[in-house]
Amino acid sequence: MNFVPDLISQLKAIANPTLATEMKIYMRNRYVFFGVKAPKRKAILKHTINSYKPQLDRPTVIQIVKELYKYPERELHYCAVELTTRFLKKKFHTEDISFIEHLITTHSWWDTVDMIAKHHLGGYLRLFPEEASKVIQNFSQANYLWLNRSAILFQLDYKEETNKELLFQLCLKHKDTGEFFINKAIGWALREYGKTNPQAVIAFVSANCLAPLSEQEAIRKLQ
Repeated sequence: MNFVPDLISQLKAIANPTLATEMKIYMRNRYVFFGVKAPKRKAILKHTINSYKPQLDRPTVIQIVKELYKYPERELHYCAVELTTRFLKKKFHTEDISFIEHLITTHSWWDTVDMIAKHHLGGYLRLFPEEASKVIQNFSQANYLWLNRSAILFQLDYKEETNKELLFQLCLKHKDTGEFFINKAIGWALREYGKTNPQAVIAFVSANCLAPLSEQEAIRKLQ
């Protein structure tokens, strides 16, 4: 199948070197880019999907996603995440946790990890809640901040289904790490849950000494 070469060819055809440089600087020079903005990238991905749709069964999509992650260009990583959301989000198998972990730990940065944590890890644990205790314990204990961040953020979309005890436990566990991306995640996760249960979040923040960034982010829309 030529899905990946065709996708790359189309992105290269409209690559903008000036924009690529700007995007690379914005991402702190961590990644190289073709220089294709999100609307055009998504349109190209949609066109490629439509061209190969009859062949895009579950194993093929997983293979394509892993192949896209082998390339350095960041737009291809975004396409991989978007393919996973479209084809697998509500169709994960129990063994797919290793695939999700691979996505989190490969080319890790907030722009992909946050989408994976919310949509993929969160979706997976909705399908398999019996796996939550083991998975989140493993992720939260890992010596890798992006797995830690994912454990804190996986319930972003859960609203009334949020396990607040688990959320608060994770916030307390990581509150003293001193990591910007962890402190930010704690505040974000609490703020999102605060839209559903503001009293619980305000009480939690008041009772615990969180990092200033976490506290600020948690309550800035609740008071």
